[in-house]
Amino acid sequence: MTVPPGPTGAPDPSAATPADSDLVRAAMGLPVRRTPVWFMRQAGRSLPEYRALRAGTKMLESCQDPDLVTEITLQPVRRHGVDAAILFSDIVLPLVVAGVDIDIKPGVGPVIASPIRSVADVDALPDLQAGQLAFLETAVRRLVAELGATPLIGFAGAPFTLATYLIEGGPSKEHARTKAFMYAEPEAWGRLLDKLAVSAATFLRTQVDAGASAVQLFDSWAGVLSAADYAERVLPSSRAVFDALGDRERGVRDVPRIHFGVATGELLPLIGDAGADVVGVDWRVPLDEAVRRIGPGRSVQGNLDPAVLLADRDTVEREVRRVVEQGRAARGHIFNLGHGVLPETDPDVLTRVVELVHGLTER
Repeated sequence: MTVPPGPTGAPDPSAATPADSDLVRAAMGLPVRRTPVWFMRQAGRSLPEYRALRAGTKMLESCQDPDLVTEITLQPVRRHGVDAAILFSDIVLPLVVAGVDIDIKPGVGPVIASPIRSVADVDALPDLQAGQLAFLETAVRRLVAELGATPLIGFAGAPFTLATYLIEGGPSKEHARTKAFMYAEPEAWGRLLDKLAVSAATFLRTQVDAGASAVQLFDSWAGVLSAADYAERVLPSSRAVFDALGDRERGVRDVPRIHFGVATGELLPLIGDAGADVVGVDWRVPLDEAVRRIGPGRSVQGNLDPAVLLADRDTVEREVRRVVEQGRAARGHIFNLGHGVLPETDPDVLTRVVELVHGLTER
């Protein structure tokens, strides 16, 4: 399918390049013109233009079509005037590209044909090769050209969250099989997360080399772990992903790193220790309290409850103002939701939130 990209929005016309954008500057704790805004899942189900474009095309096929990836990624930038684009992709895509049999079932999520149940299954997991990602490089280069000074955020799933899908066979509430495997097979668990860290790093490295201006590592299910288990059994693999992106001290190309997980209030200091410049915070912890837990030296992202966007206009405005005010405690604040945009969200509400945050924080 060929989709001609249309004109993009210009949320930060004073920025000459993505590196000078408010998103990148806030991530690095530098002064900004106004608080930057973007929304997790801003490209997708809440937009009628997305639903029309995706009709008849499966999710994982869409993510590997550079034309569709480019157009879908640009849609919310045009509509909402957000300060960054986030690559349209899926958390399991690196596994699919490597050769793992996965299907995304509507209303269910990713379903793995042959879940990992043994050490042998770990060793048989195929490795992702950079040469398999030509479609990704093409999409990112097109997006960077279209976006101009607006930064593109690269996307990947963290090793732990990918491991949960592989072991559980699909989405899970308890993640009991995953944790049992983690406890009972520590060597195999370590090898699995090492493999997944290399895969995530390869996926992100391709995006950075093609021009992405920042990256976000999603550890959607890390909140099911205790702080001790996360520190010992998960943190090293997430750190390995970020370490693979570059070494600032040696001048190797690098970009700001955002790290986000759901229900990770008890893990916030550790998530930062994985190598993040920005710690994403869900709606359960007020941002000023999150700043206290994370400590100095890192910016924060978040954290409006996505459900608030379904409320009346006065409630939305009150809650947006609260998040903006609490975010002032951080060295840098990127306004976002505490998780992804809900499918039933009115797109006009998102546009108004962007305008309100910009109006409240214009320097």
